[in-house]
Amino acid sequence: MPVRRSLLTCLPLLLLLVVSPGYSQNSDSNSSLSVPNFTRSYTAGGKNYSYTVVGNEPAKGGTTTIPTVLVPITLSFEAPADTTGRKASLDASTDTNKVIHSPIFQKYAFSSGTTQYADAMQRASFNQAAASATRPWHTLLSQPKVTPVKITIPVGYGYVLTSKKNGQMMAVVDIQYLQKQLFKQLPKQAPGSLVLAVTKDTTYYTLADATVCCSWGTHGVDTSAGNRQSFVLASYLTPNSVSDSDIQPITQQLAQWFMDPQLNPLAEYRDPNAPGNVFPAWMRPQKDRGCGGTGIAQVLFLTGPTDTNPRSNFPSSPAYVANLNGTSYHLQNVALIPWYTQVAESGAKNTYSFPDANVLTAPATACPVRRPRGGSGPFGSYQSAAANSVQPIAMTGGPNGHQLIGYWSGYGRIRDVSPQWDIIIVAFATPVKGQDGLMQYHVNGSQTPEQFKADILEKQREGKKVMISLGGGGQFFTINTQEGVKNFISSVEQIVTEYHFDGIDLDYESPSFILDPGDTDFRHPTTPGIVNIISALHELRKHFGPKFMISLVPEGTQISAGYPSYGGQFGTYIPILQGIRDILTFVDSQDYNTPPLEGLDGEFYQLGTVDYHAAVTELVLHGFPVGRNPKHFFEPLPPEKVAVGFITGESTPEIVNDTMRYLITGKASTPTTYKLQNPAGYPTFNGAMFWTIDADRRENYRYSNSVGPLLHSFPATAVTK
Repeated sequence: MPVRRSLLTCLPLLLLLVVSPGYSQNSDSNSSLSVPNFTRSYTAGGKNYSYTVVGNEPAKGGTTTIPTVLVPITLSFEAPADTTGRKASLDASTDTNKVIHSPIFQKYAFSSGTTQYADAMQRASFNQAAASATRPWHTLLSQPKVTPVKITIPVGYGYVLTSKKNGQMMAVVDIQYLQKQLFKQLPKQAPGSLVLAVTKDTTYYTLADATVCCSWGTHGVDTSAGNRQSFVLASYLTPNSVSDSDIQPITQQLAQWFMDPQLNPLAEYRDPNAPGNVFPAWMRPQKDRGCGGTGIAQVLFLTGPTDTNPRSNFPSSPAYVANLNGTSYHLQNVALIPWYTQVAESGAKNTYSFPDANVLTAPATACPVRRPRGGSGPFGSYQSAAANSVQPIAMTGGPNGHQLIGYWSGYGRIRDVSPQWDIIIVAFATPVKGQDGLMQYHVNGSQTPEQFKADILEKQREGKKVMISLGGGGQFFTINTQEGVKNFISSVEQIVTEYHFDGIDLDYESPSFILDPGDTDFRHPTTPGIVNIISALHELRKHFGPKFMISLVPEGTQISAGYPSYGGQFGTYIPILQGIRDILTFVDSQDYNTPPLEGLDGEFYQLGTVDYHAAVTELVLHGFPVGRNPKHFFEPLPPEKVAVGFITGESTPEIVNDTMRYLITGKASTPTTYKLQNPAGYPTFNGAMFWTIDADRRENYRYSNSVGPLLHSFPATAVTK
């Protein structure tokens, strides 16, 4: 669906939390791990919990040293880095000495002792038990053996963004592909060792889907080739390139591995019973950030409680700066085990964060109960579905060419949708499993089909358009055969006719459309699914006539990412746009399901800002060389056929309004870094799309009561007149 993936899970409110000092030594008994580890157990709300961490039992004292292999990775990219066809290479071996001489491997004077970063963190978590030991307790990494590796990233598995201003490069890479290639090349290591693999200036997406982005790395146990290898994979960041710097991402992943060495993020996402520590569901400490999940960090993105903007493309957290031998290193501040269990050890110092104990001064707050229908967006807004305290603002004036577009997913009745919404897109008609091209629709909500049809007709009499969206997130669609084309056309015709929809909206997300190898010219596509959908859309338009509306709602990967790299999942909607230019009503890219991208000014941007929205939208307003190939130039679309897609809960009305002002008039209320290629803006620009109308209503029309009146206040366009 056109909605940012929500990967957070919340448990019922835990009213009672009792911690017991139970533990067991797992150096040999835990089949998931070969590194030394111990387990502690406790009870919360009548439920038993346990967690396993790296090291030997603190009360026994002694020093445990983990053999460590440092693997600097050189990444070479097949996607061009610029319009000359130059190929980029990012080599982490240039930073090897910086990593070795940092507090990751060298002693530094932390508050819990002069020692390595991870050891000091463990000592801060278990300070009472460590203090009672007859011998000093430490868990150290050995001075590393260095084993460089070179990996090529094919088109479709990642790309490189480059800053024209300073030449800084940032890679965006499929982390599952990289992990697989890493352990395919890396020699089998001795049992009990840790592989610390480091890339340079790289952010990662997961699930083989670049919209599920981004993290600075991953960690856990790799099980390829029948081997169980403990590992940490993270990126070294060139200082001052993004918010985080130098070894901060490495210390983040290393800290999480020490506190949860059995984690497999992908397995945990798909199977709640997969190995890994589970804690009472915790609220993020930052205001309005919602529930963070039940693990050491959020599943897949691996952002933790101290990350201040966990849903940005480049996760960031205020760093602890350690000056060692004349060099400043940035270390990740992390929440400690007592923060997650919500009670410190008996008699221990109340330390909840490390290295800076002042970042978190109290234990986690348990997630509240999510009420039925409450909340919107991935962070959750724990509101009830009670009657609104604010009423929708009445529509004034006639159509002016600027539209508020929203998805309705079944909350309430369509007849009660705010008058500010010009186009209502019903979500969703879905593919019939196992049937190529065949679609089906069942009325959402509690109303009958007859009531639903009556509501649609009522809205249409008010001058609104009501469309049906095809697909949705998590739906896999195919149209690979001529039989599939016939199925698609006949089933869509039936749905549109039965419910009197004004048109259709295509929301087929990755991996429904993947460009075949060798399909490199968007003007002459060869991938069957893309060729067939273009043909089918023309047939539908021919059947219903010129008033039949067709819109596309691509993810960021499906158009904008086709600028730095065209192939695989990148740029899949570009040939569709090209193929239906003459019958397209509008396109509204999802500016929330998206990785970081590069603008026409030669700078890269991450989601959530006016700069980002302007930069990626102007790609289609101004045109761009697809895959950076000057011979494959995508001509601009008329502004009246272009809108921007937002999501309630992540964006704010203020950012949306400023984006609309900037794109329509060329003037923004706040300073912008991205300068429009057309400084006067685009007066006929269509408007804003939202996922969802339902969430906006539950939030007292927070978006429609602000964005709608703004859009409808602009002068009527020449197109409308």
